[in-house]
Amino acid sequence: MARQTRVVITLELARRLREAGLAWEPASGDRFVVPDREMDDDVFVVSDMTVEVHDLPAGRVIGFNGTVEWALDSIEQHEVVWLPRETQLRERLGAAFVRLEAIPPGAVVEVTTAVGPQRHADADPESAYARALLALLVG
Repeated sequence: MARQTRVVITLELARRLREAGLAWEPASGDRFVVPDREMDDDVFVVSDMTVEVHDLPAGRVIGFNGTVEWALDSIEQHEVVWLPRETQLRERLGAAFVRLEAIPPGAVVEVTTAVGPQRHADADPESAYARALLALLVG
């Protein structure tokens, strides 16, 4: 099964992005968490072989092919939380993105807004990008 144990952005930050309106079209390589089922620390990866997205009449589901570790054949997309990668977050910032700066012990992302530049710092670039995007989404 395509599964990772390292979460770069926190589940809480990913949930805040979703609540702020960050849309997700699942694609191969995307990471997600199945929250609130005692699996918050398990990161799954959409893969053409083990974790696939299926469009059904009732809605989009994420299917787990050949998984024997736990009894879950599929789950509705709205029940999982997407953990966007650094490149996906930077892409969503679009023209607002100014720069990424390494500042020990982490990183700072600078964006341009209607009221001027903003800087968002965190422990790693992915989380700094996520904080900058969250600020833009919530205005």
